[in-house]
Amino acid sequence: MRIAQLANFIGPASGGMKTAVAALGAGYAAAGAERLLVVPGPVDAARTTEHGDVVQVRAPRVGGGYRLIVEPWRVIDVLERFAPTSVELSDKLTLLPVARWARRRDVGSVLFSHERLDDMFAMRSGLETTSKVSIALLNRVLVRSFDTVVVTSRYAQREFQAVADAAGCPMTRVPLGVDLETFRPHPAPVSPVLRLAHVGRLSREKSPHLAVATAVELHRRGVPVRMDVYGDGPHLDELVEVAGDAPVRFHGFVEGREDLSRRIAQADVALSVCPGETFGLAVLEALASGTPVVTAGRGGARELVDGHSGAWGEPDPVSLADAVLRVAARPPDLRRRAARLRAERFPWQTTVDRMLDVHAAVSDGALVPA
Repeated sequence: MRIAQLANFIGPASGGMKTAVAALGAGYAAAGAERLLVVPGPVDAARTTEHGDVVQVRAPRVGGGYRLIVEPWRVIDVLERFAPTSVELSDKLTLLPVARWARRRDVGSVLFSHERLDDMFAMRSGLETTSKVSIALLNRVLVRSFDTVVVTSRYAQREFQAVADAAGCPMTRVPLGVDLETFRPHPAPVSPVLRLAHVGRLSREKSPHLAVATAVELHRRGVPVRMDVYGDGPHLDELVEVAGDAPVRFHGFVEGREDLSRRIAQADVALSVCPGETFGLAVLEALASGTPVVTAGRGGARELVDGHSGAWGEPDPVSLADAVLRVAARPPDLRRRAARLRAERFPWQTTVDRMLDVHAAVSDGALVPA
């Protein structure tokens, strides 16, 4: 197989997507596939890595340090030279011409949907009806353009299912994985203070305000609590204001993944409470580090947490604070062991194997089972 991965809209905070693309690419190469990665960048460039060639296509900044390929024909030129048997796109907007090119060339095409646009735009804009109608129209175009759509959770699948069925486009649910060696349990000191952690982009669609407000609610109740927030984003000032005099510390982005695991492992409970999260790599990374997770009662992240490895509540500070206290009341050794065991159900190799099956199926023209 010759697999081309196209990762558009790359920026400093697209950590989850970067992690997934890199892990899949390494897995494809290890399985013997020829792999090409196309990404946006400040200039045209190319390099060879142990996991295949990487081609950087000149692309403009579109805000927040992100770059977006807006000239899809430049990507098509790269693909013409590589001659893939299948292409995997994580972009739903500007690279649609690539899917049409693939169909004309009898190349298999896979849309890997990393986010649920209807809920994400509704959360950002507050225009729920308008956003969802517009995204539904886009999704009708998408399912007619690709050979298959891959989603990471049942929650994400619901966005596409009706229009995919109507268009005869098969869907495949492939949960992502976690690096179980880098993210692992570390010794945590015993403390009378309830320690919380939140990891993620500090932007509204990730609901960091709700996580901080949950810590504030516990502080208001007189619970001795401390929250450590790891991540950058445009709403830091707002979050500092939400925190007020509660013991919430903002540490910024943590570069080293093993360092991040050590920091997460110091917490008694990790908060990943976005109700519009389609999967939740941060959830798996916390669980793999031996830290139970409290999440919202709806969304893809909820599907990763069971009654032993964490808890969930309605997406409001009171309900989530109650969930935190339920988890904290469990014996530390039991809750940490349950968290790690839950994460071990999601190794990256399982994700890679499922995606290789997807690529083989679209390359052969076969339908992909859901």
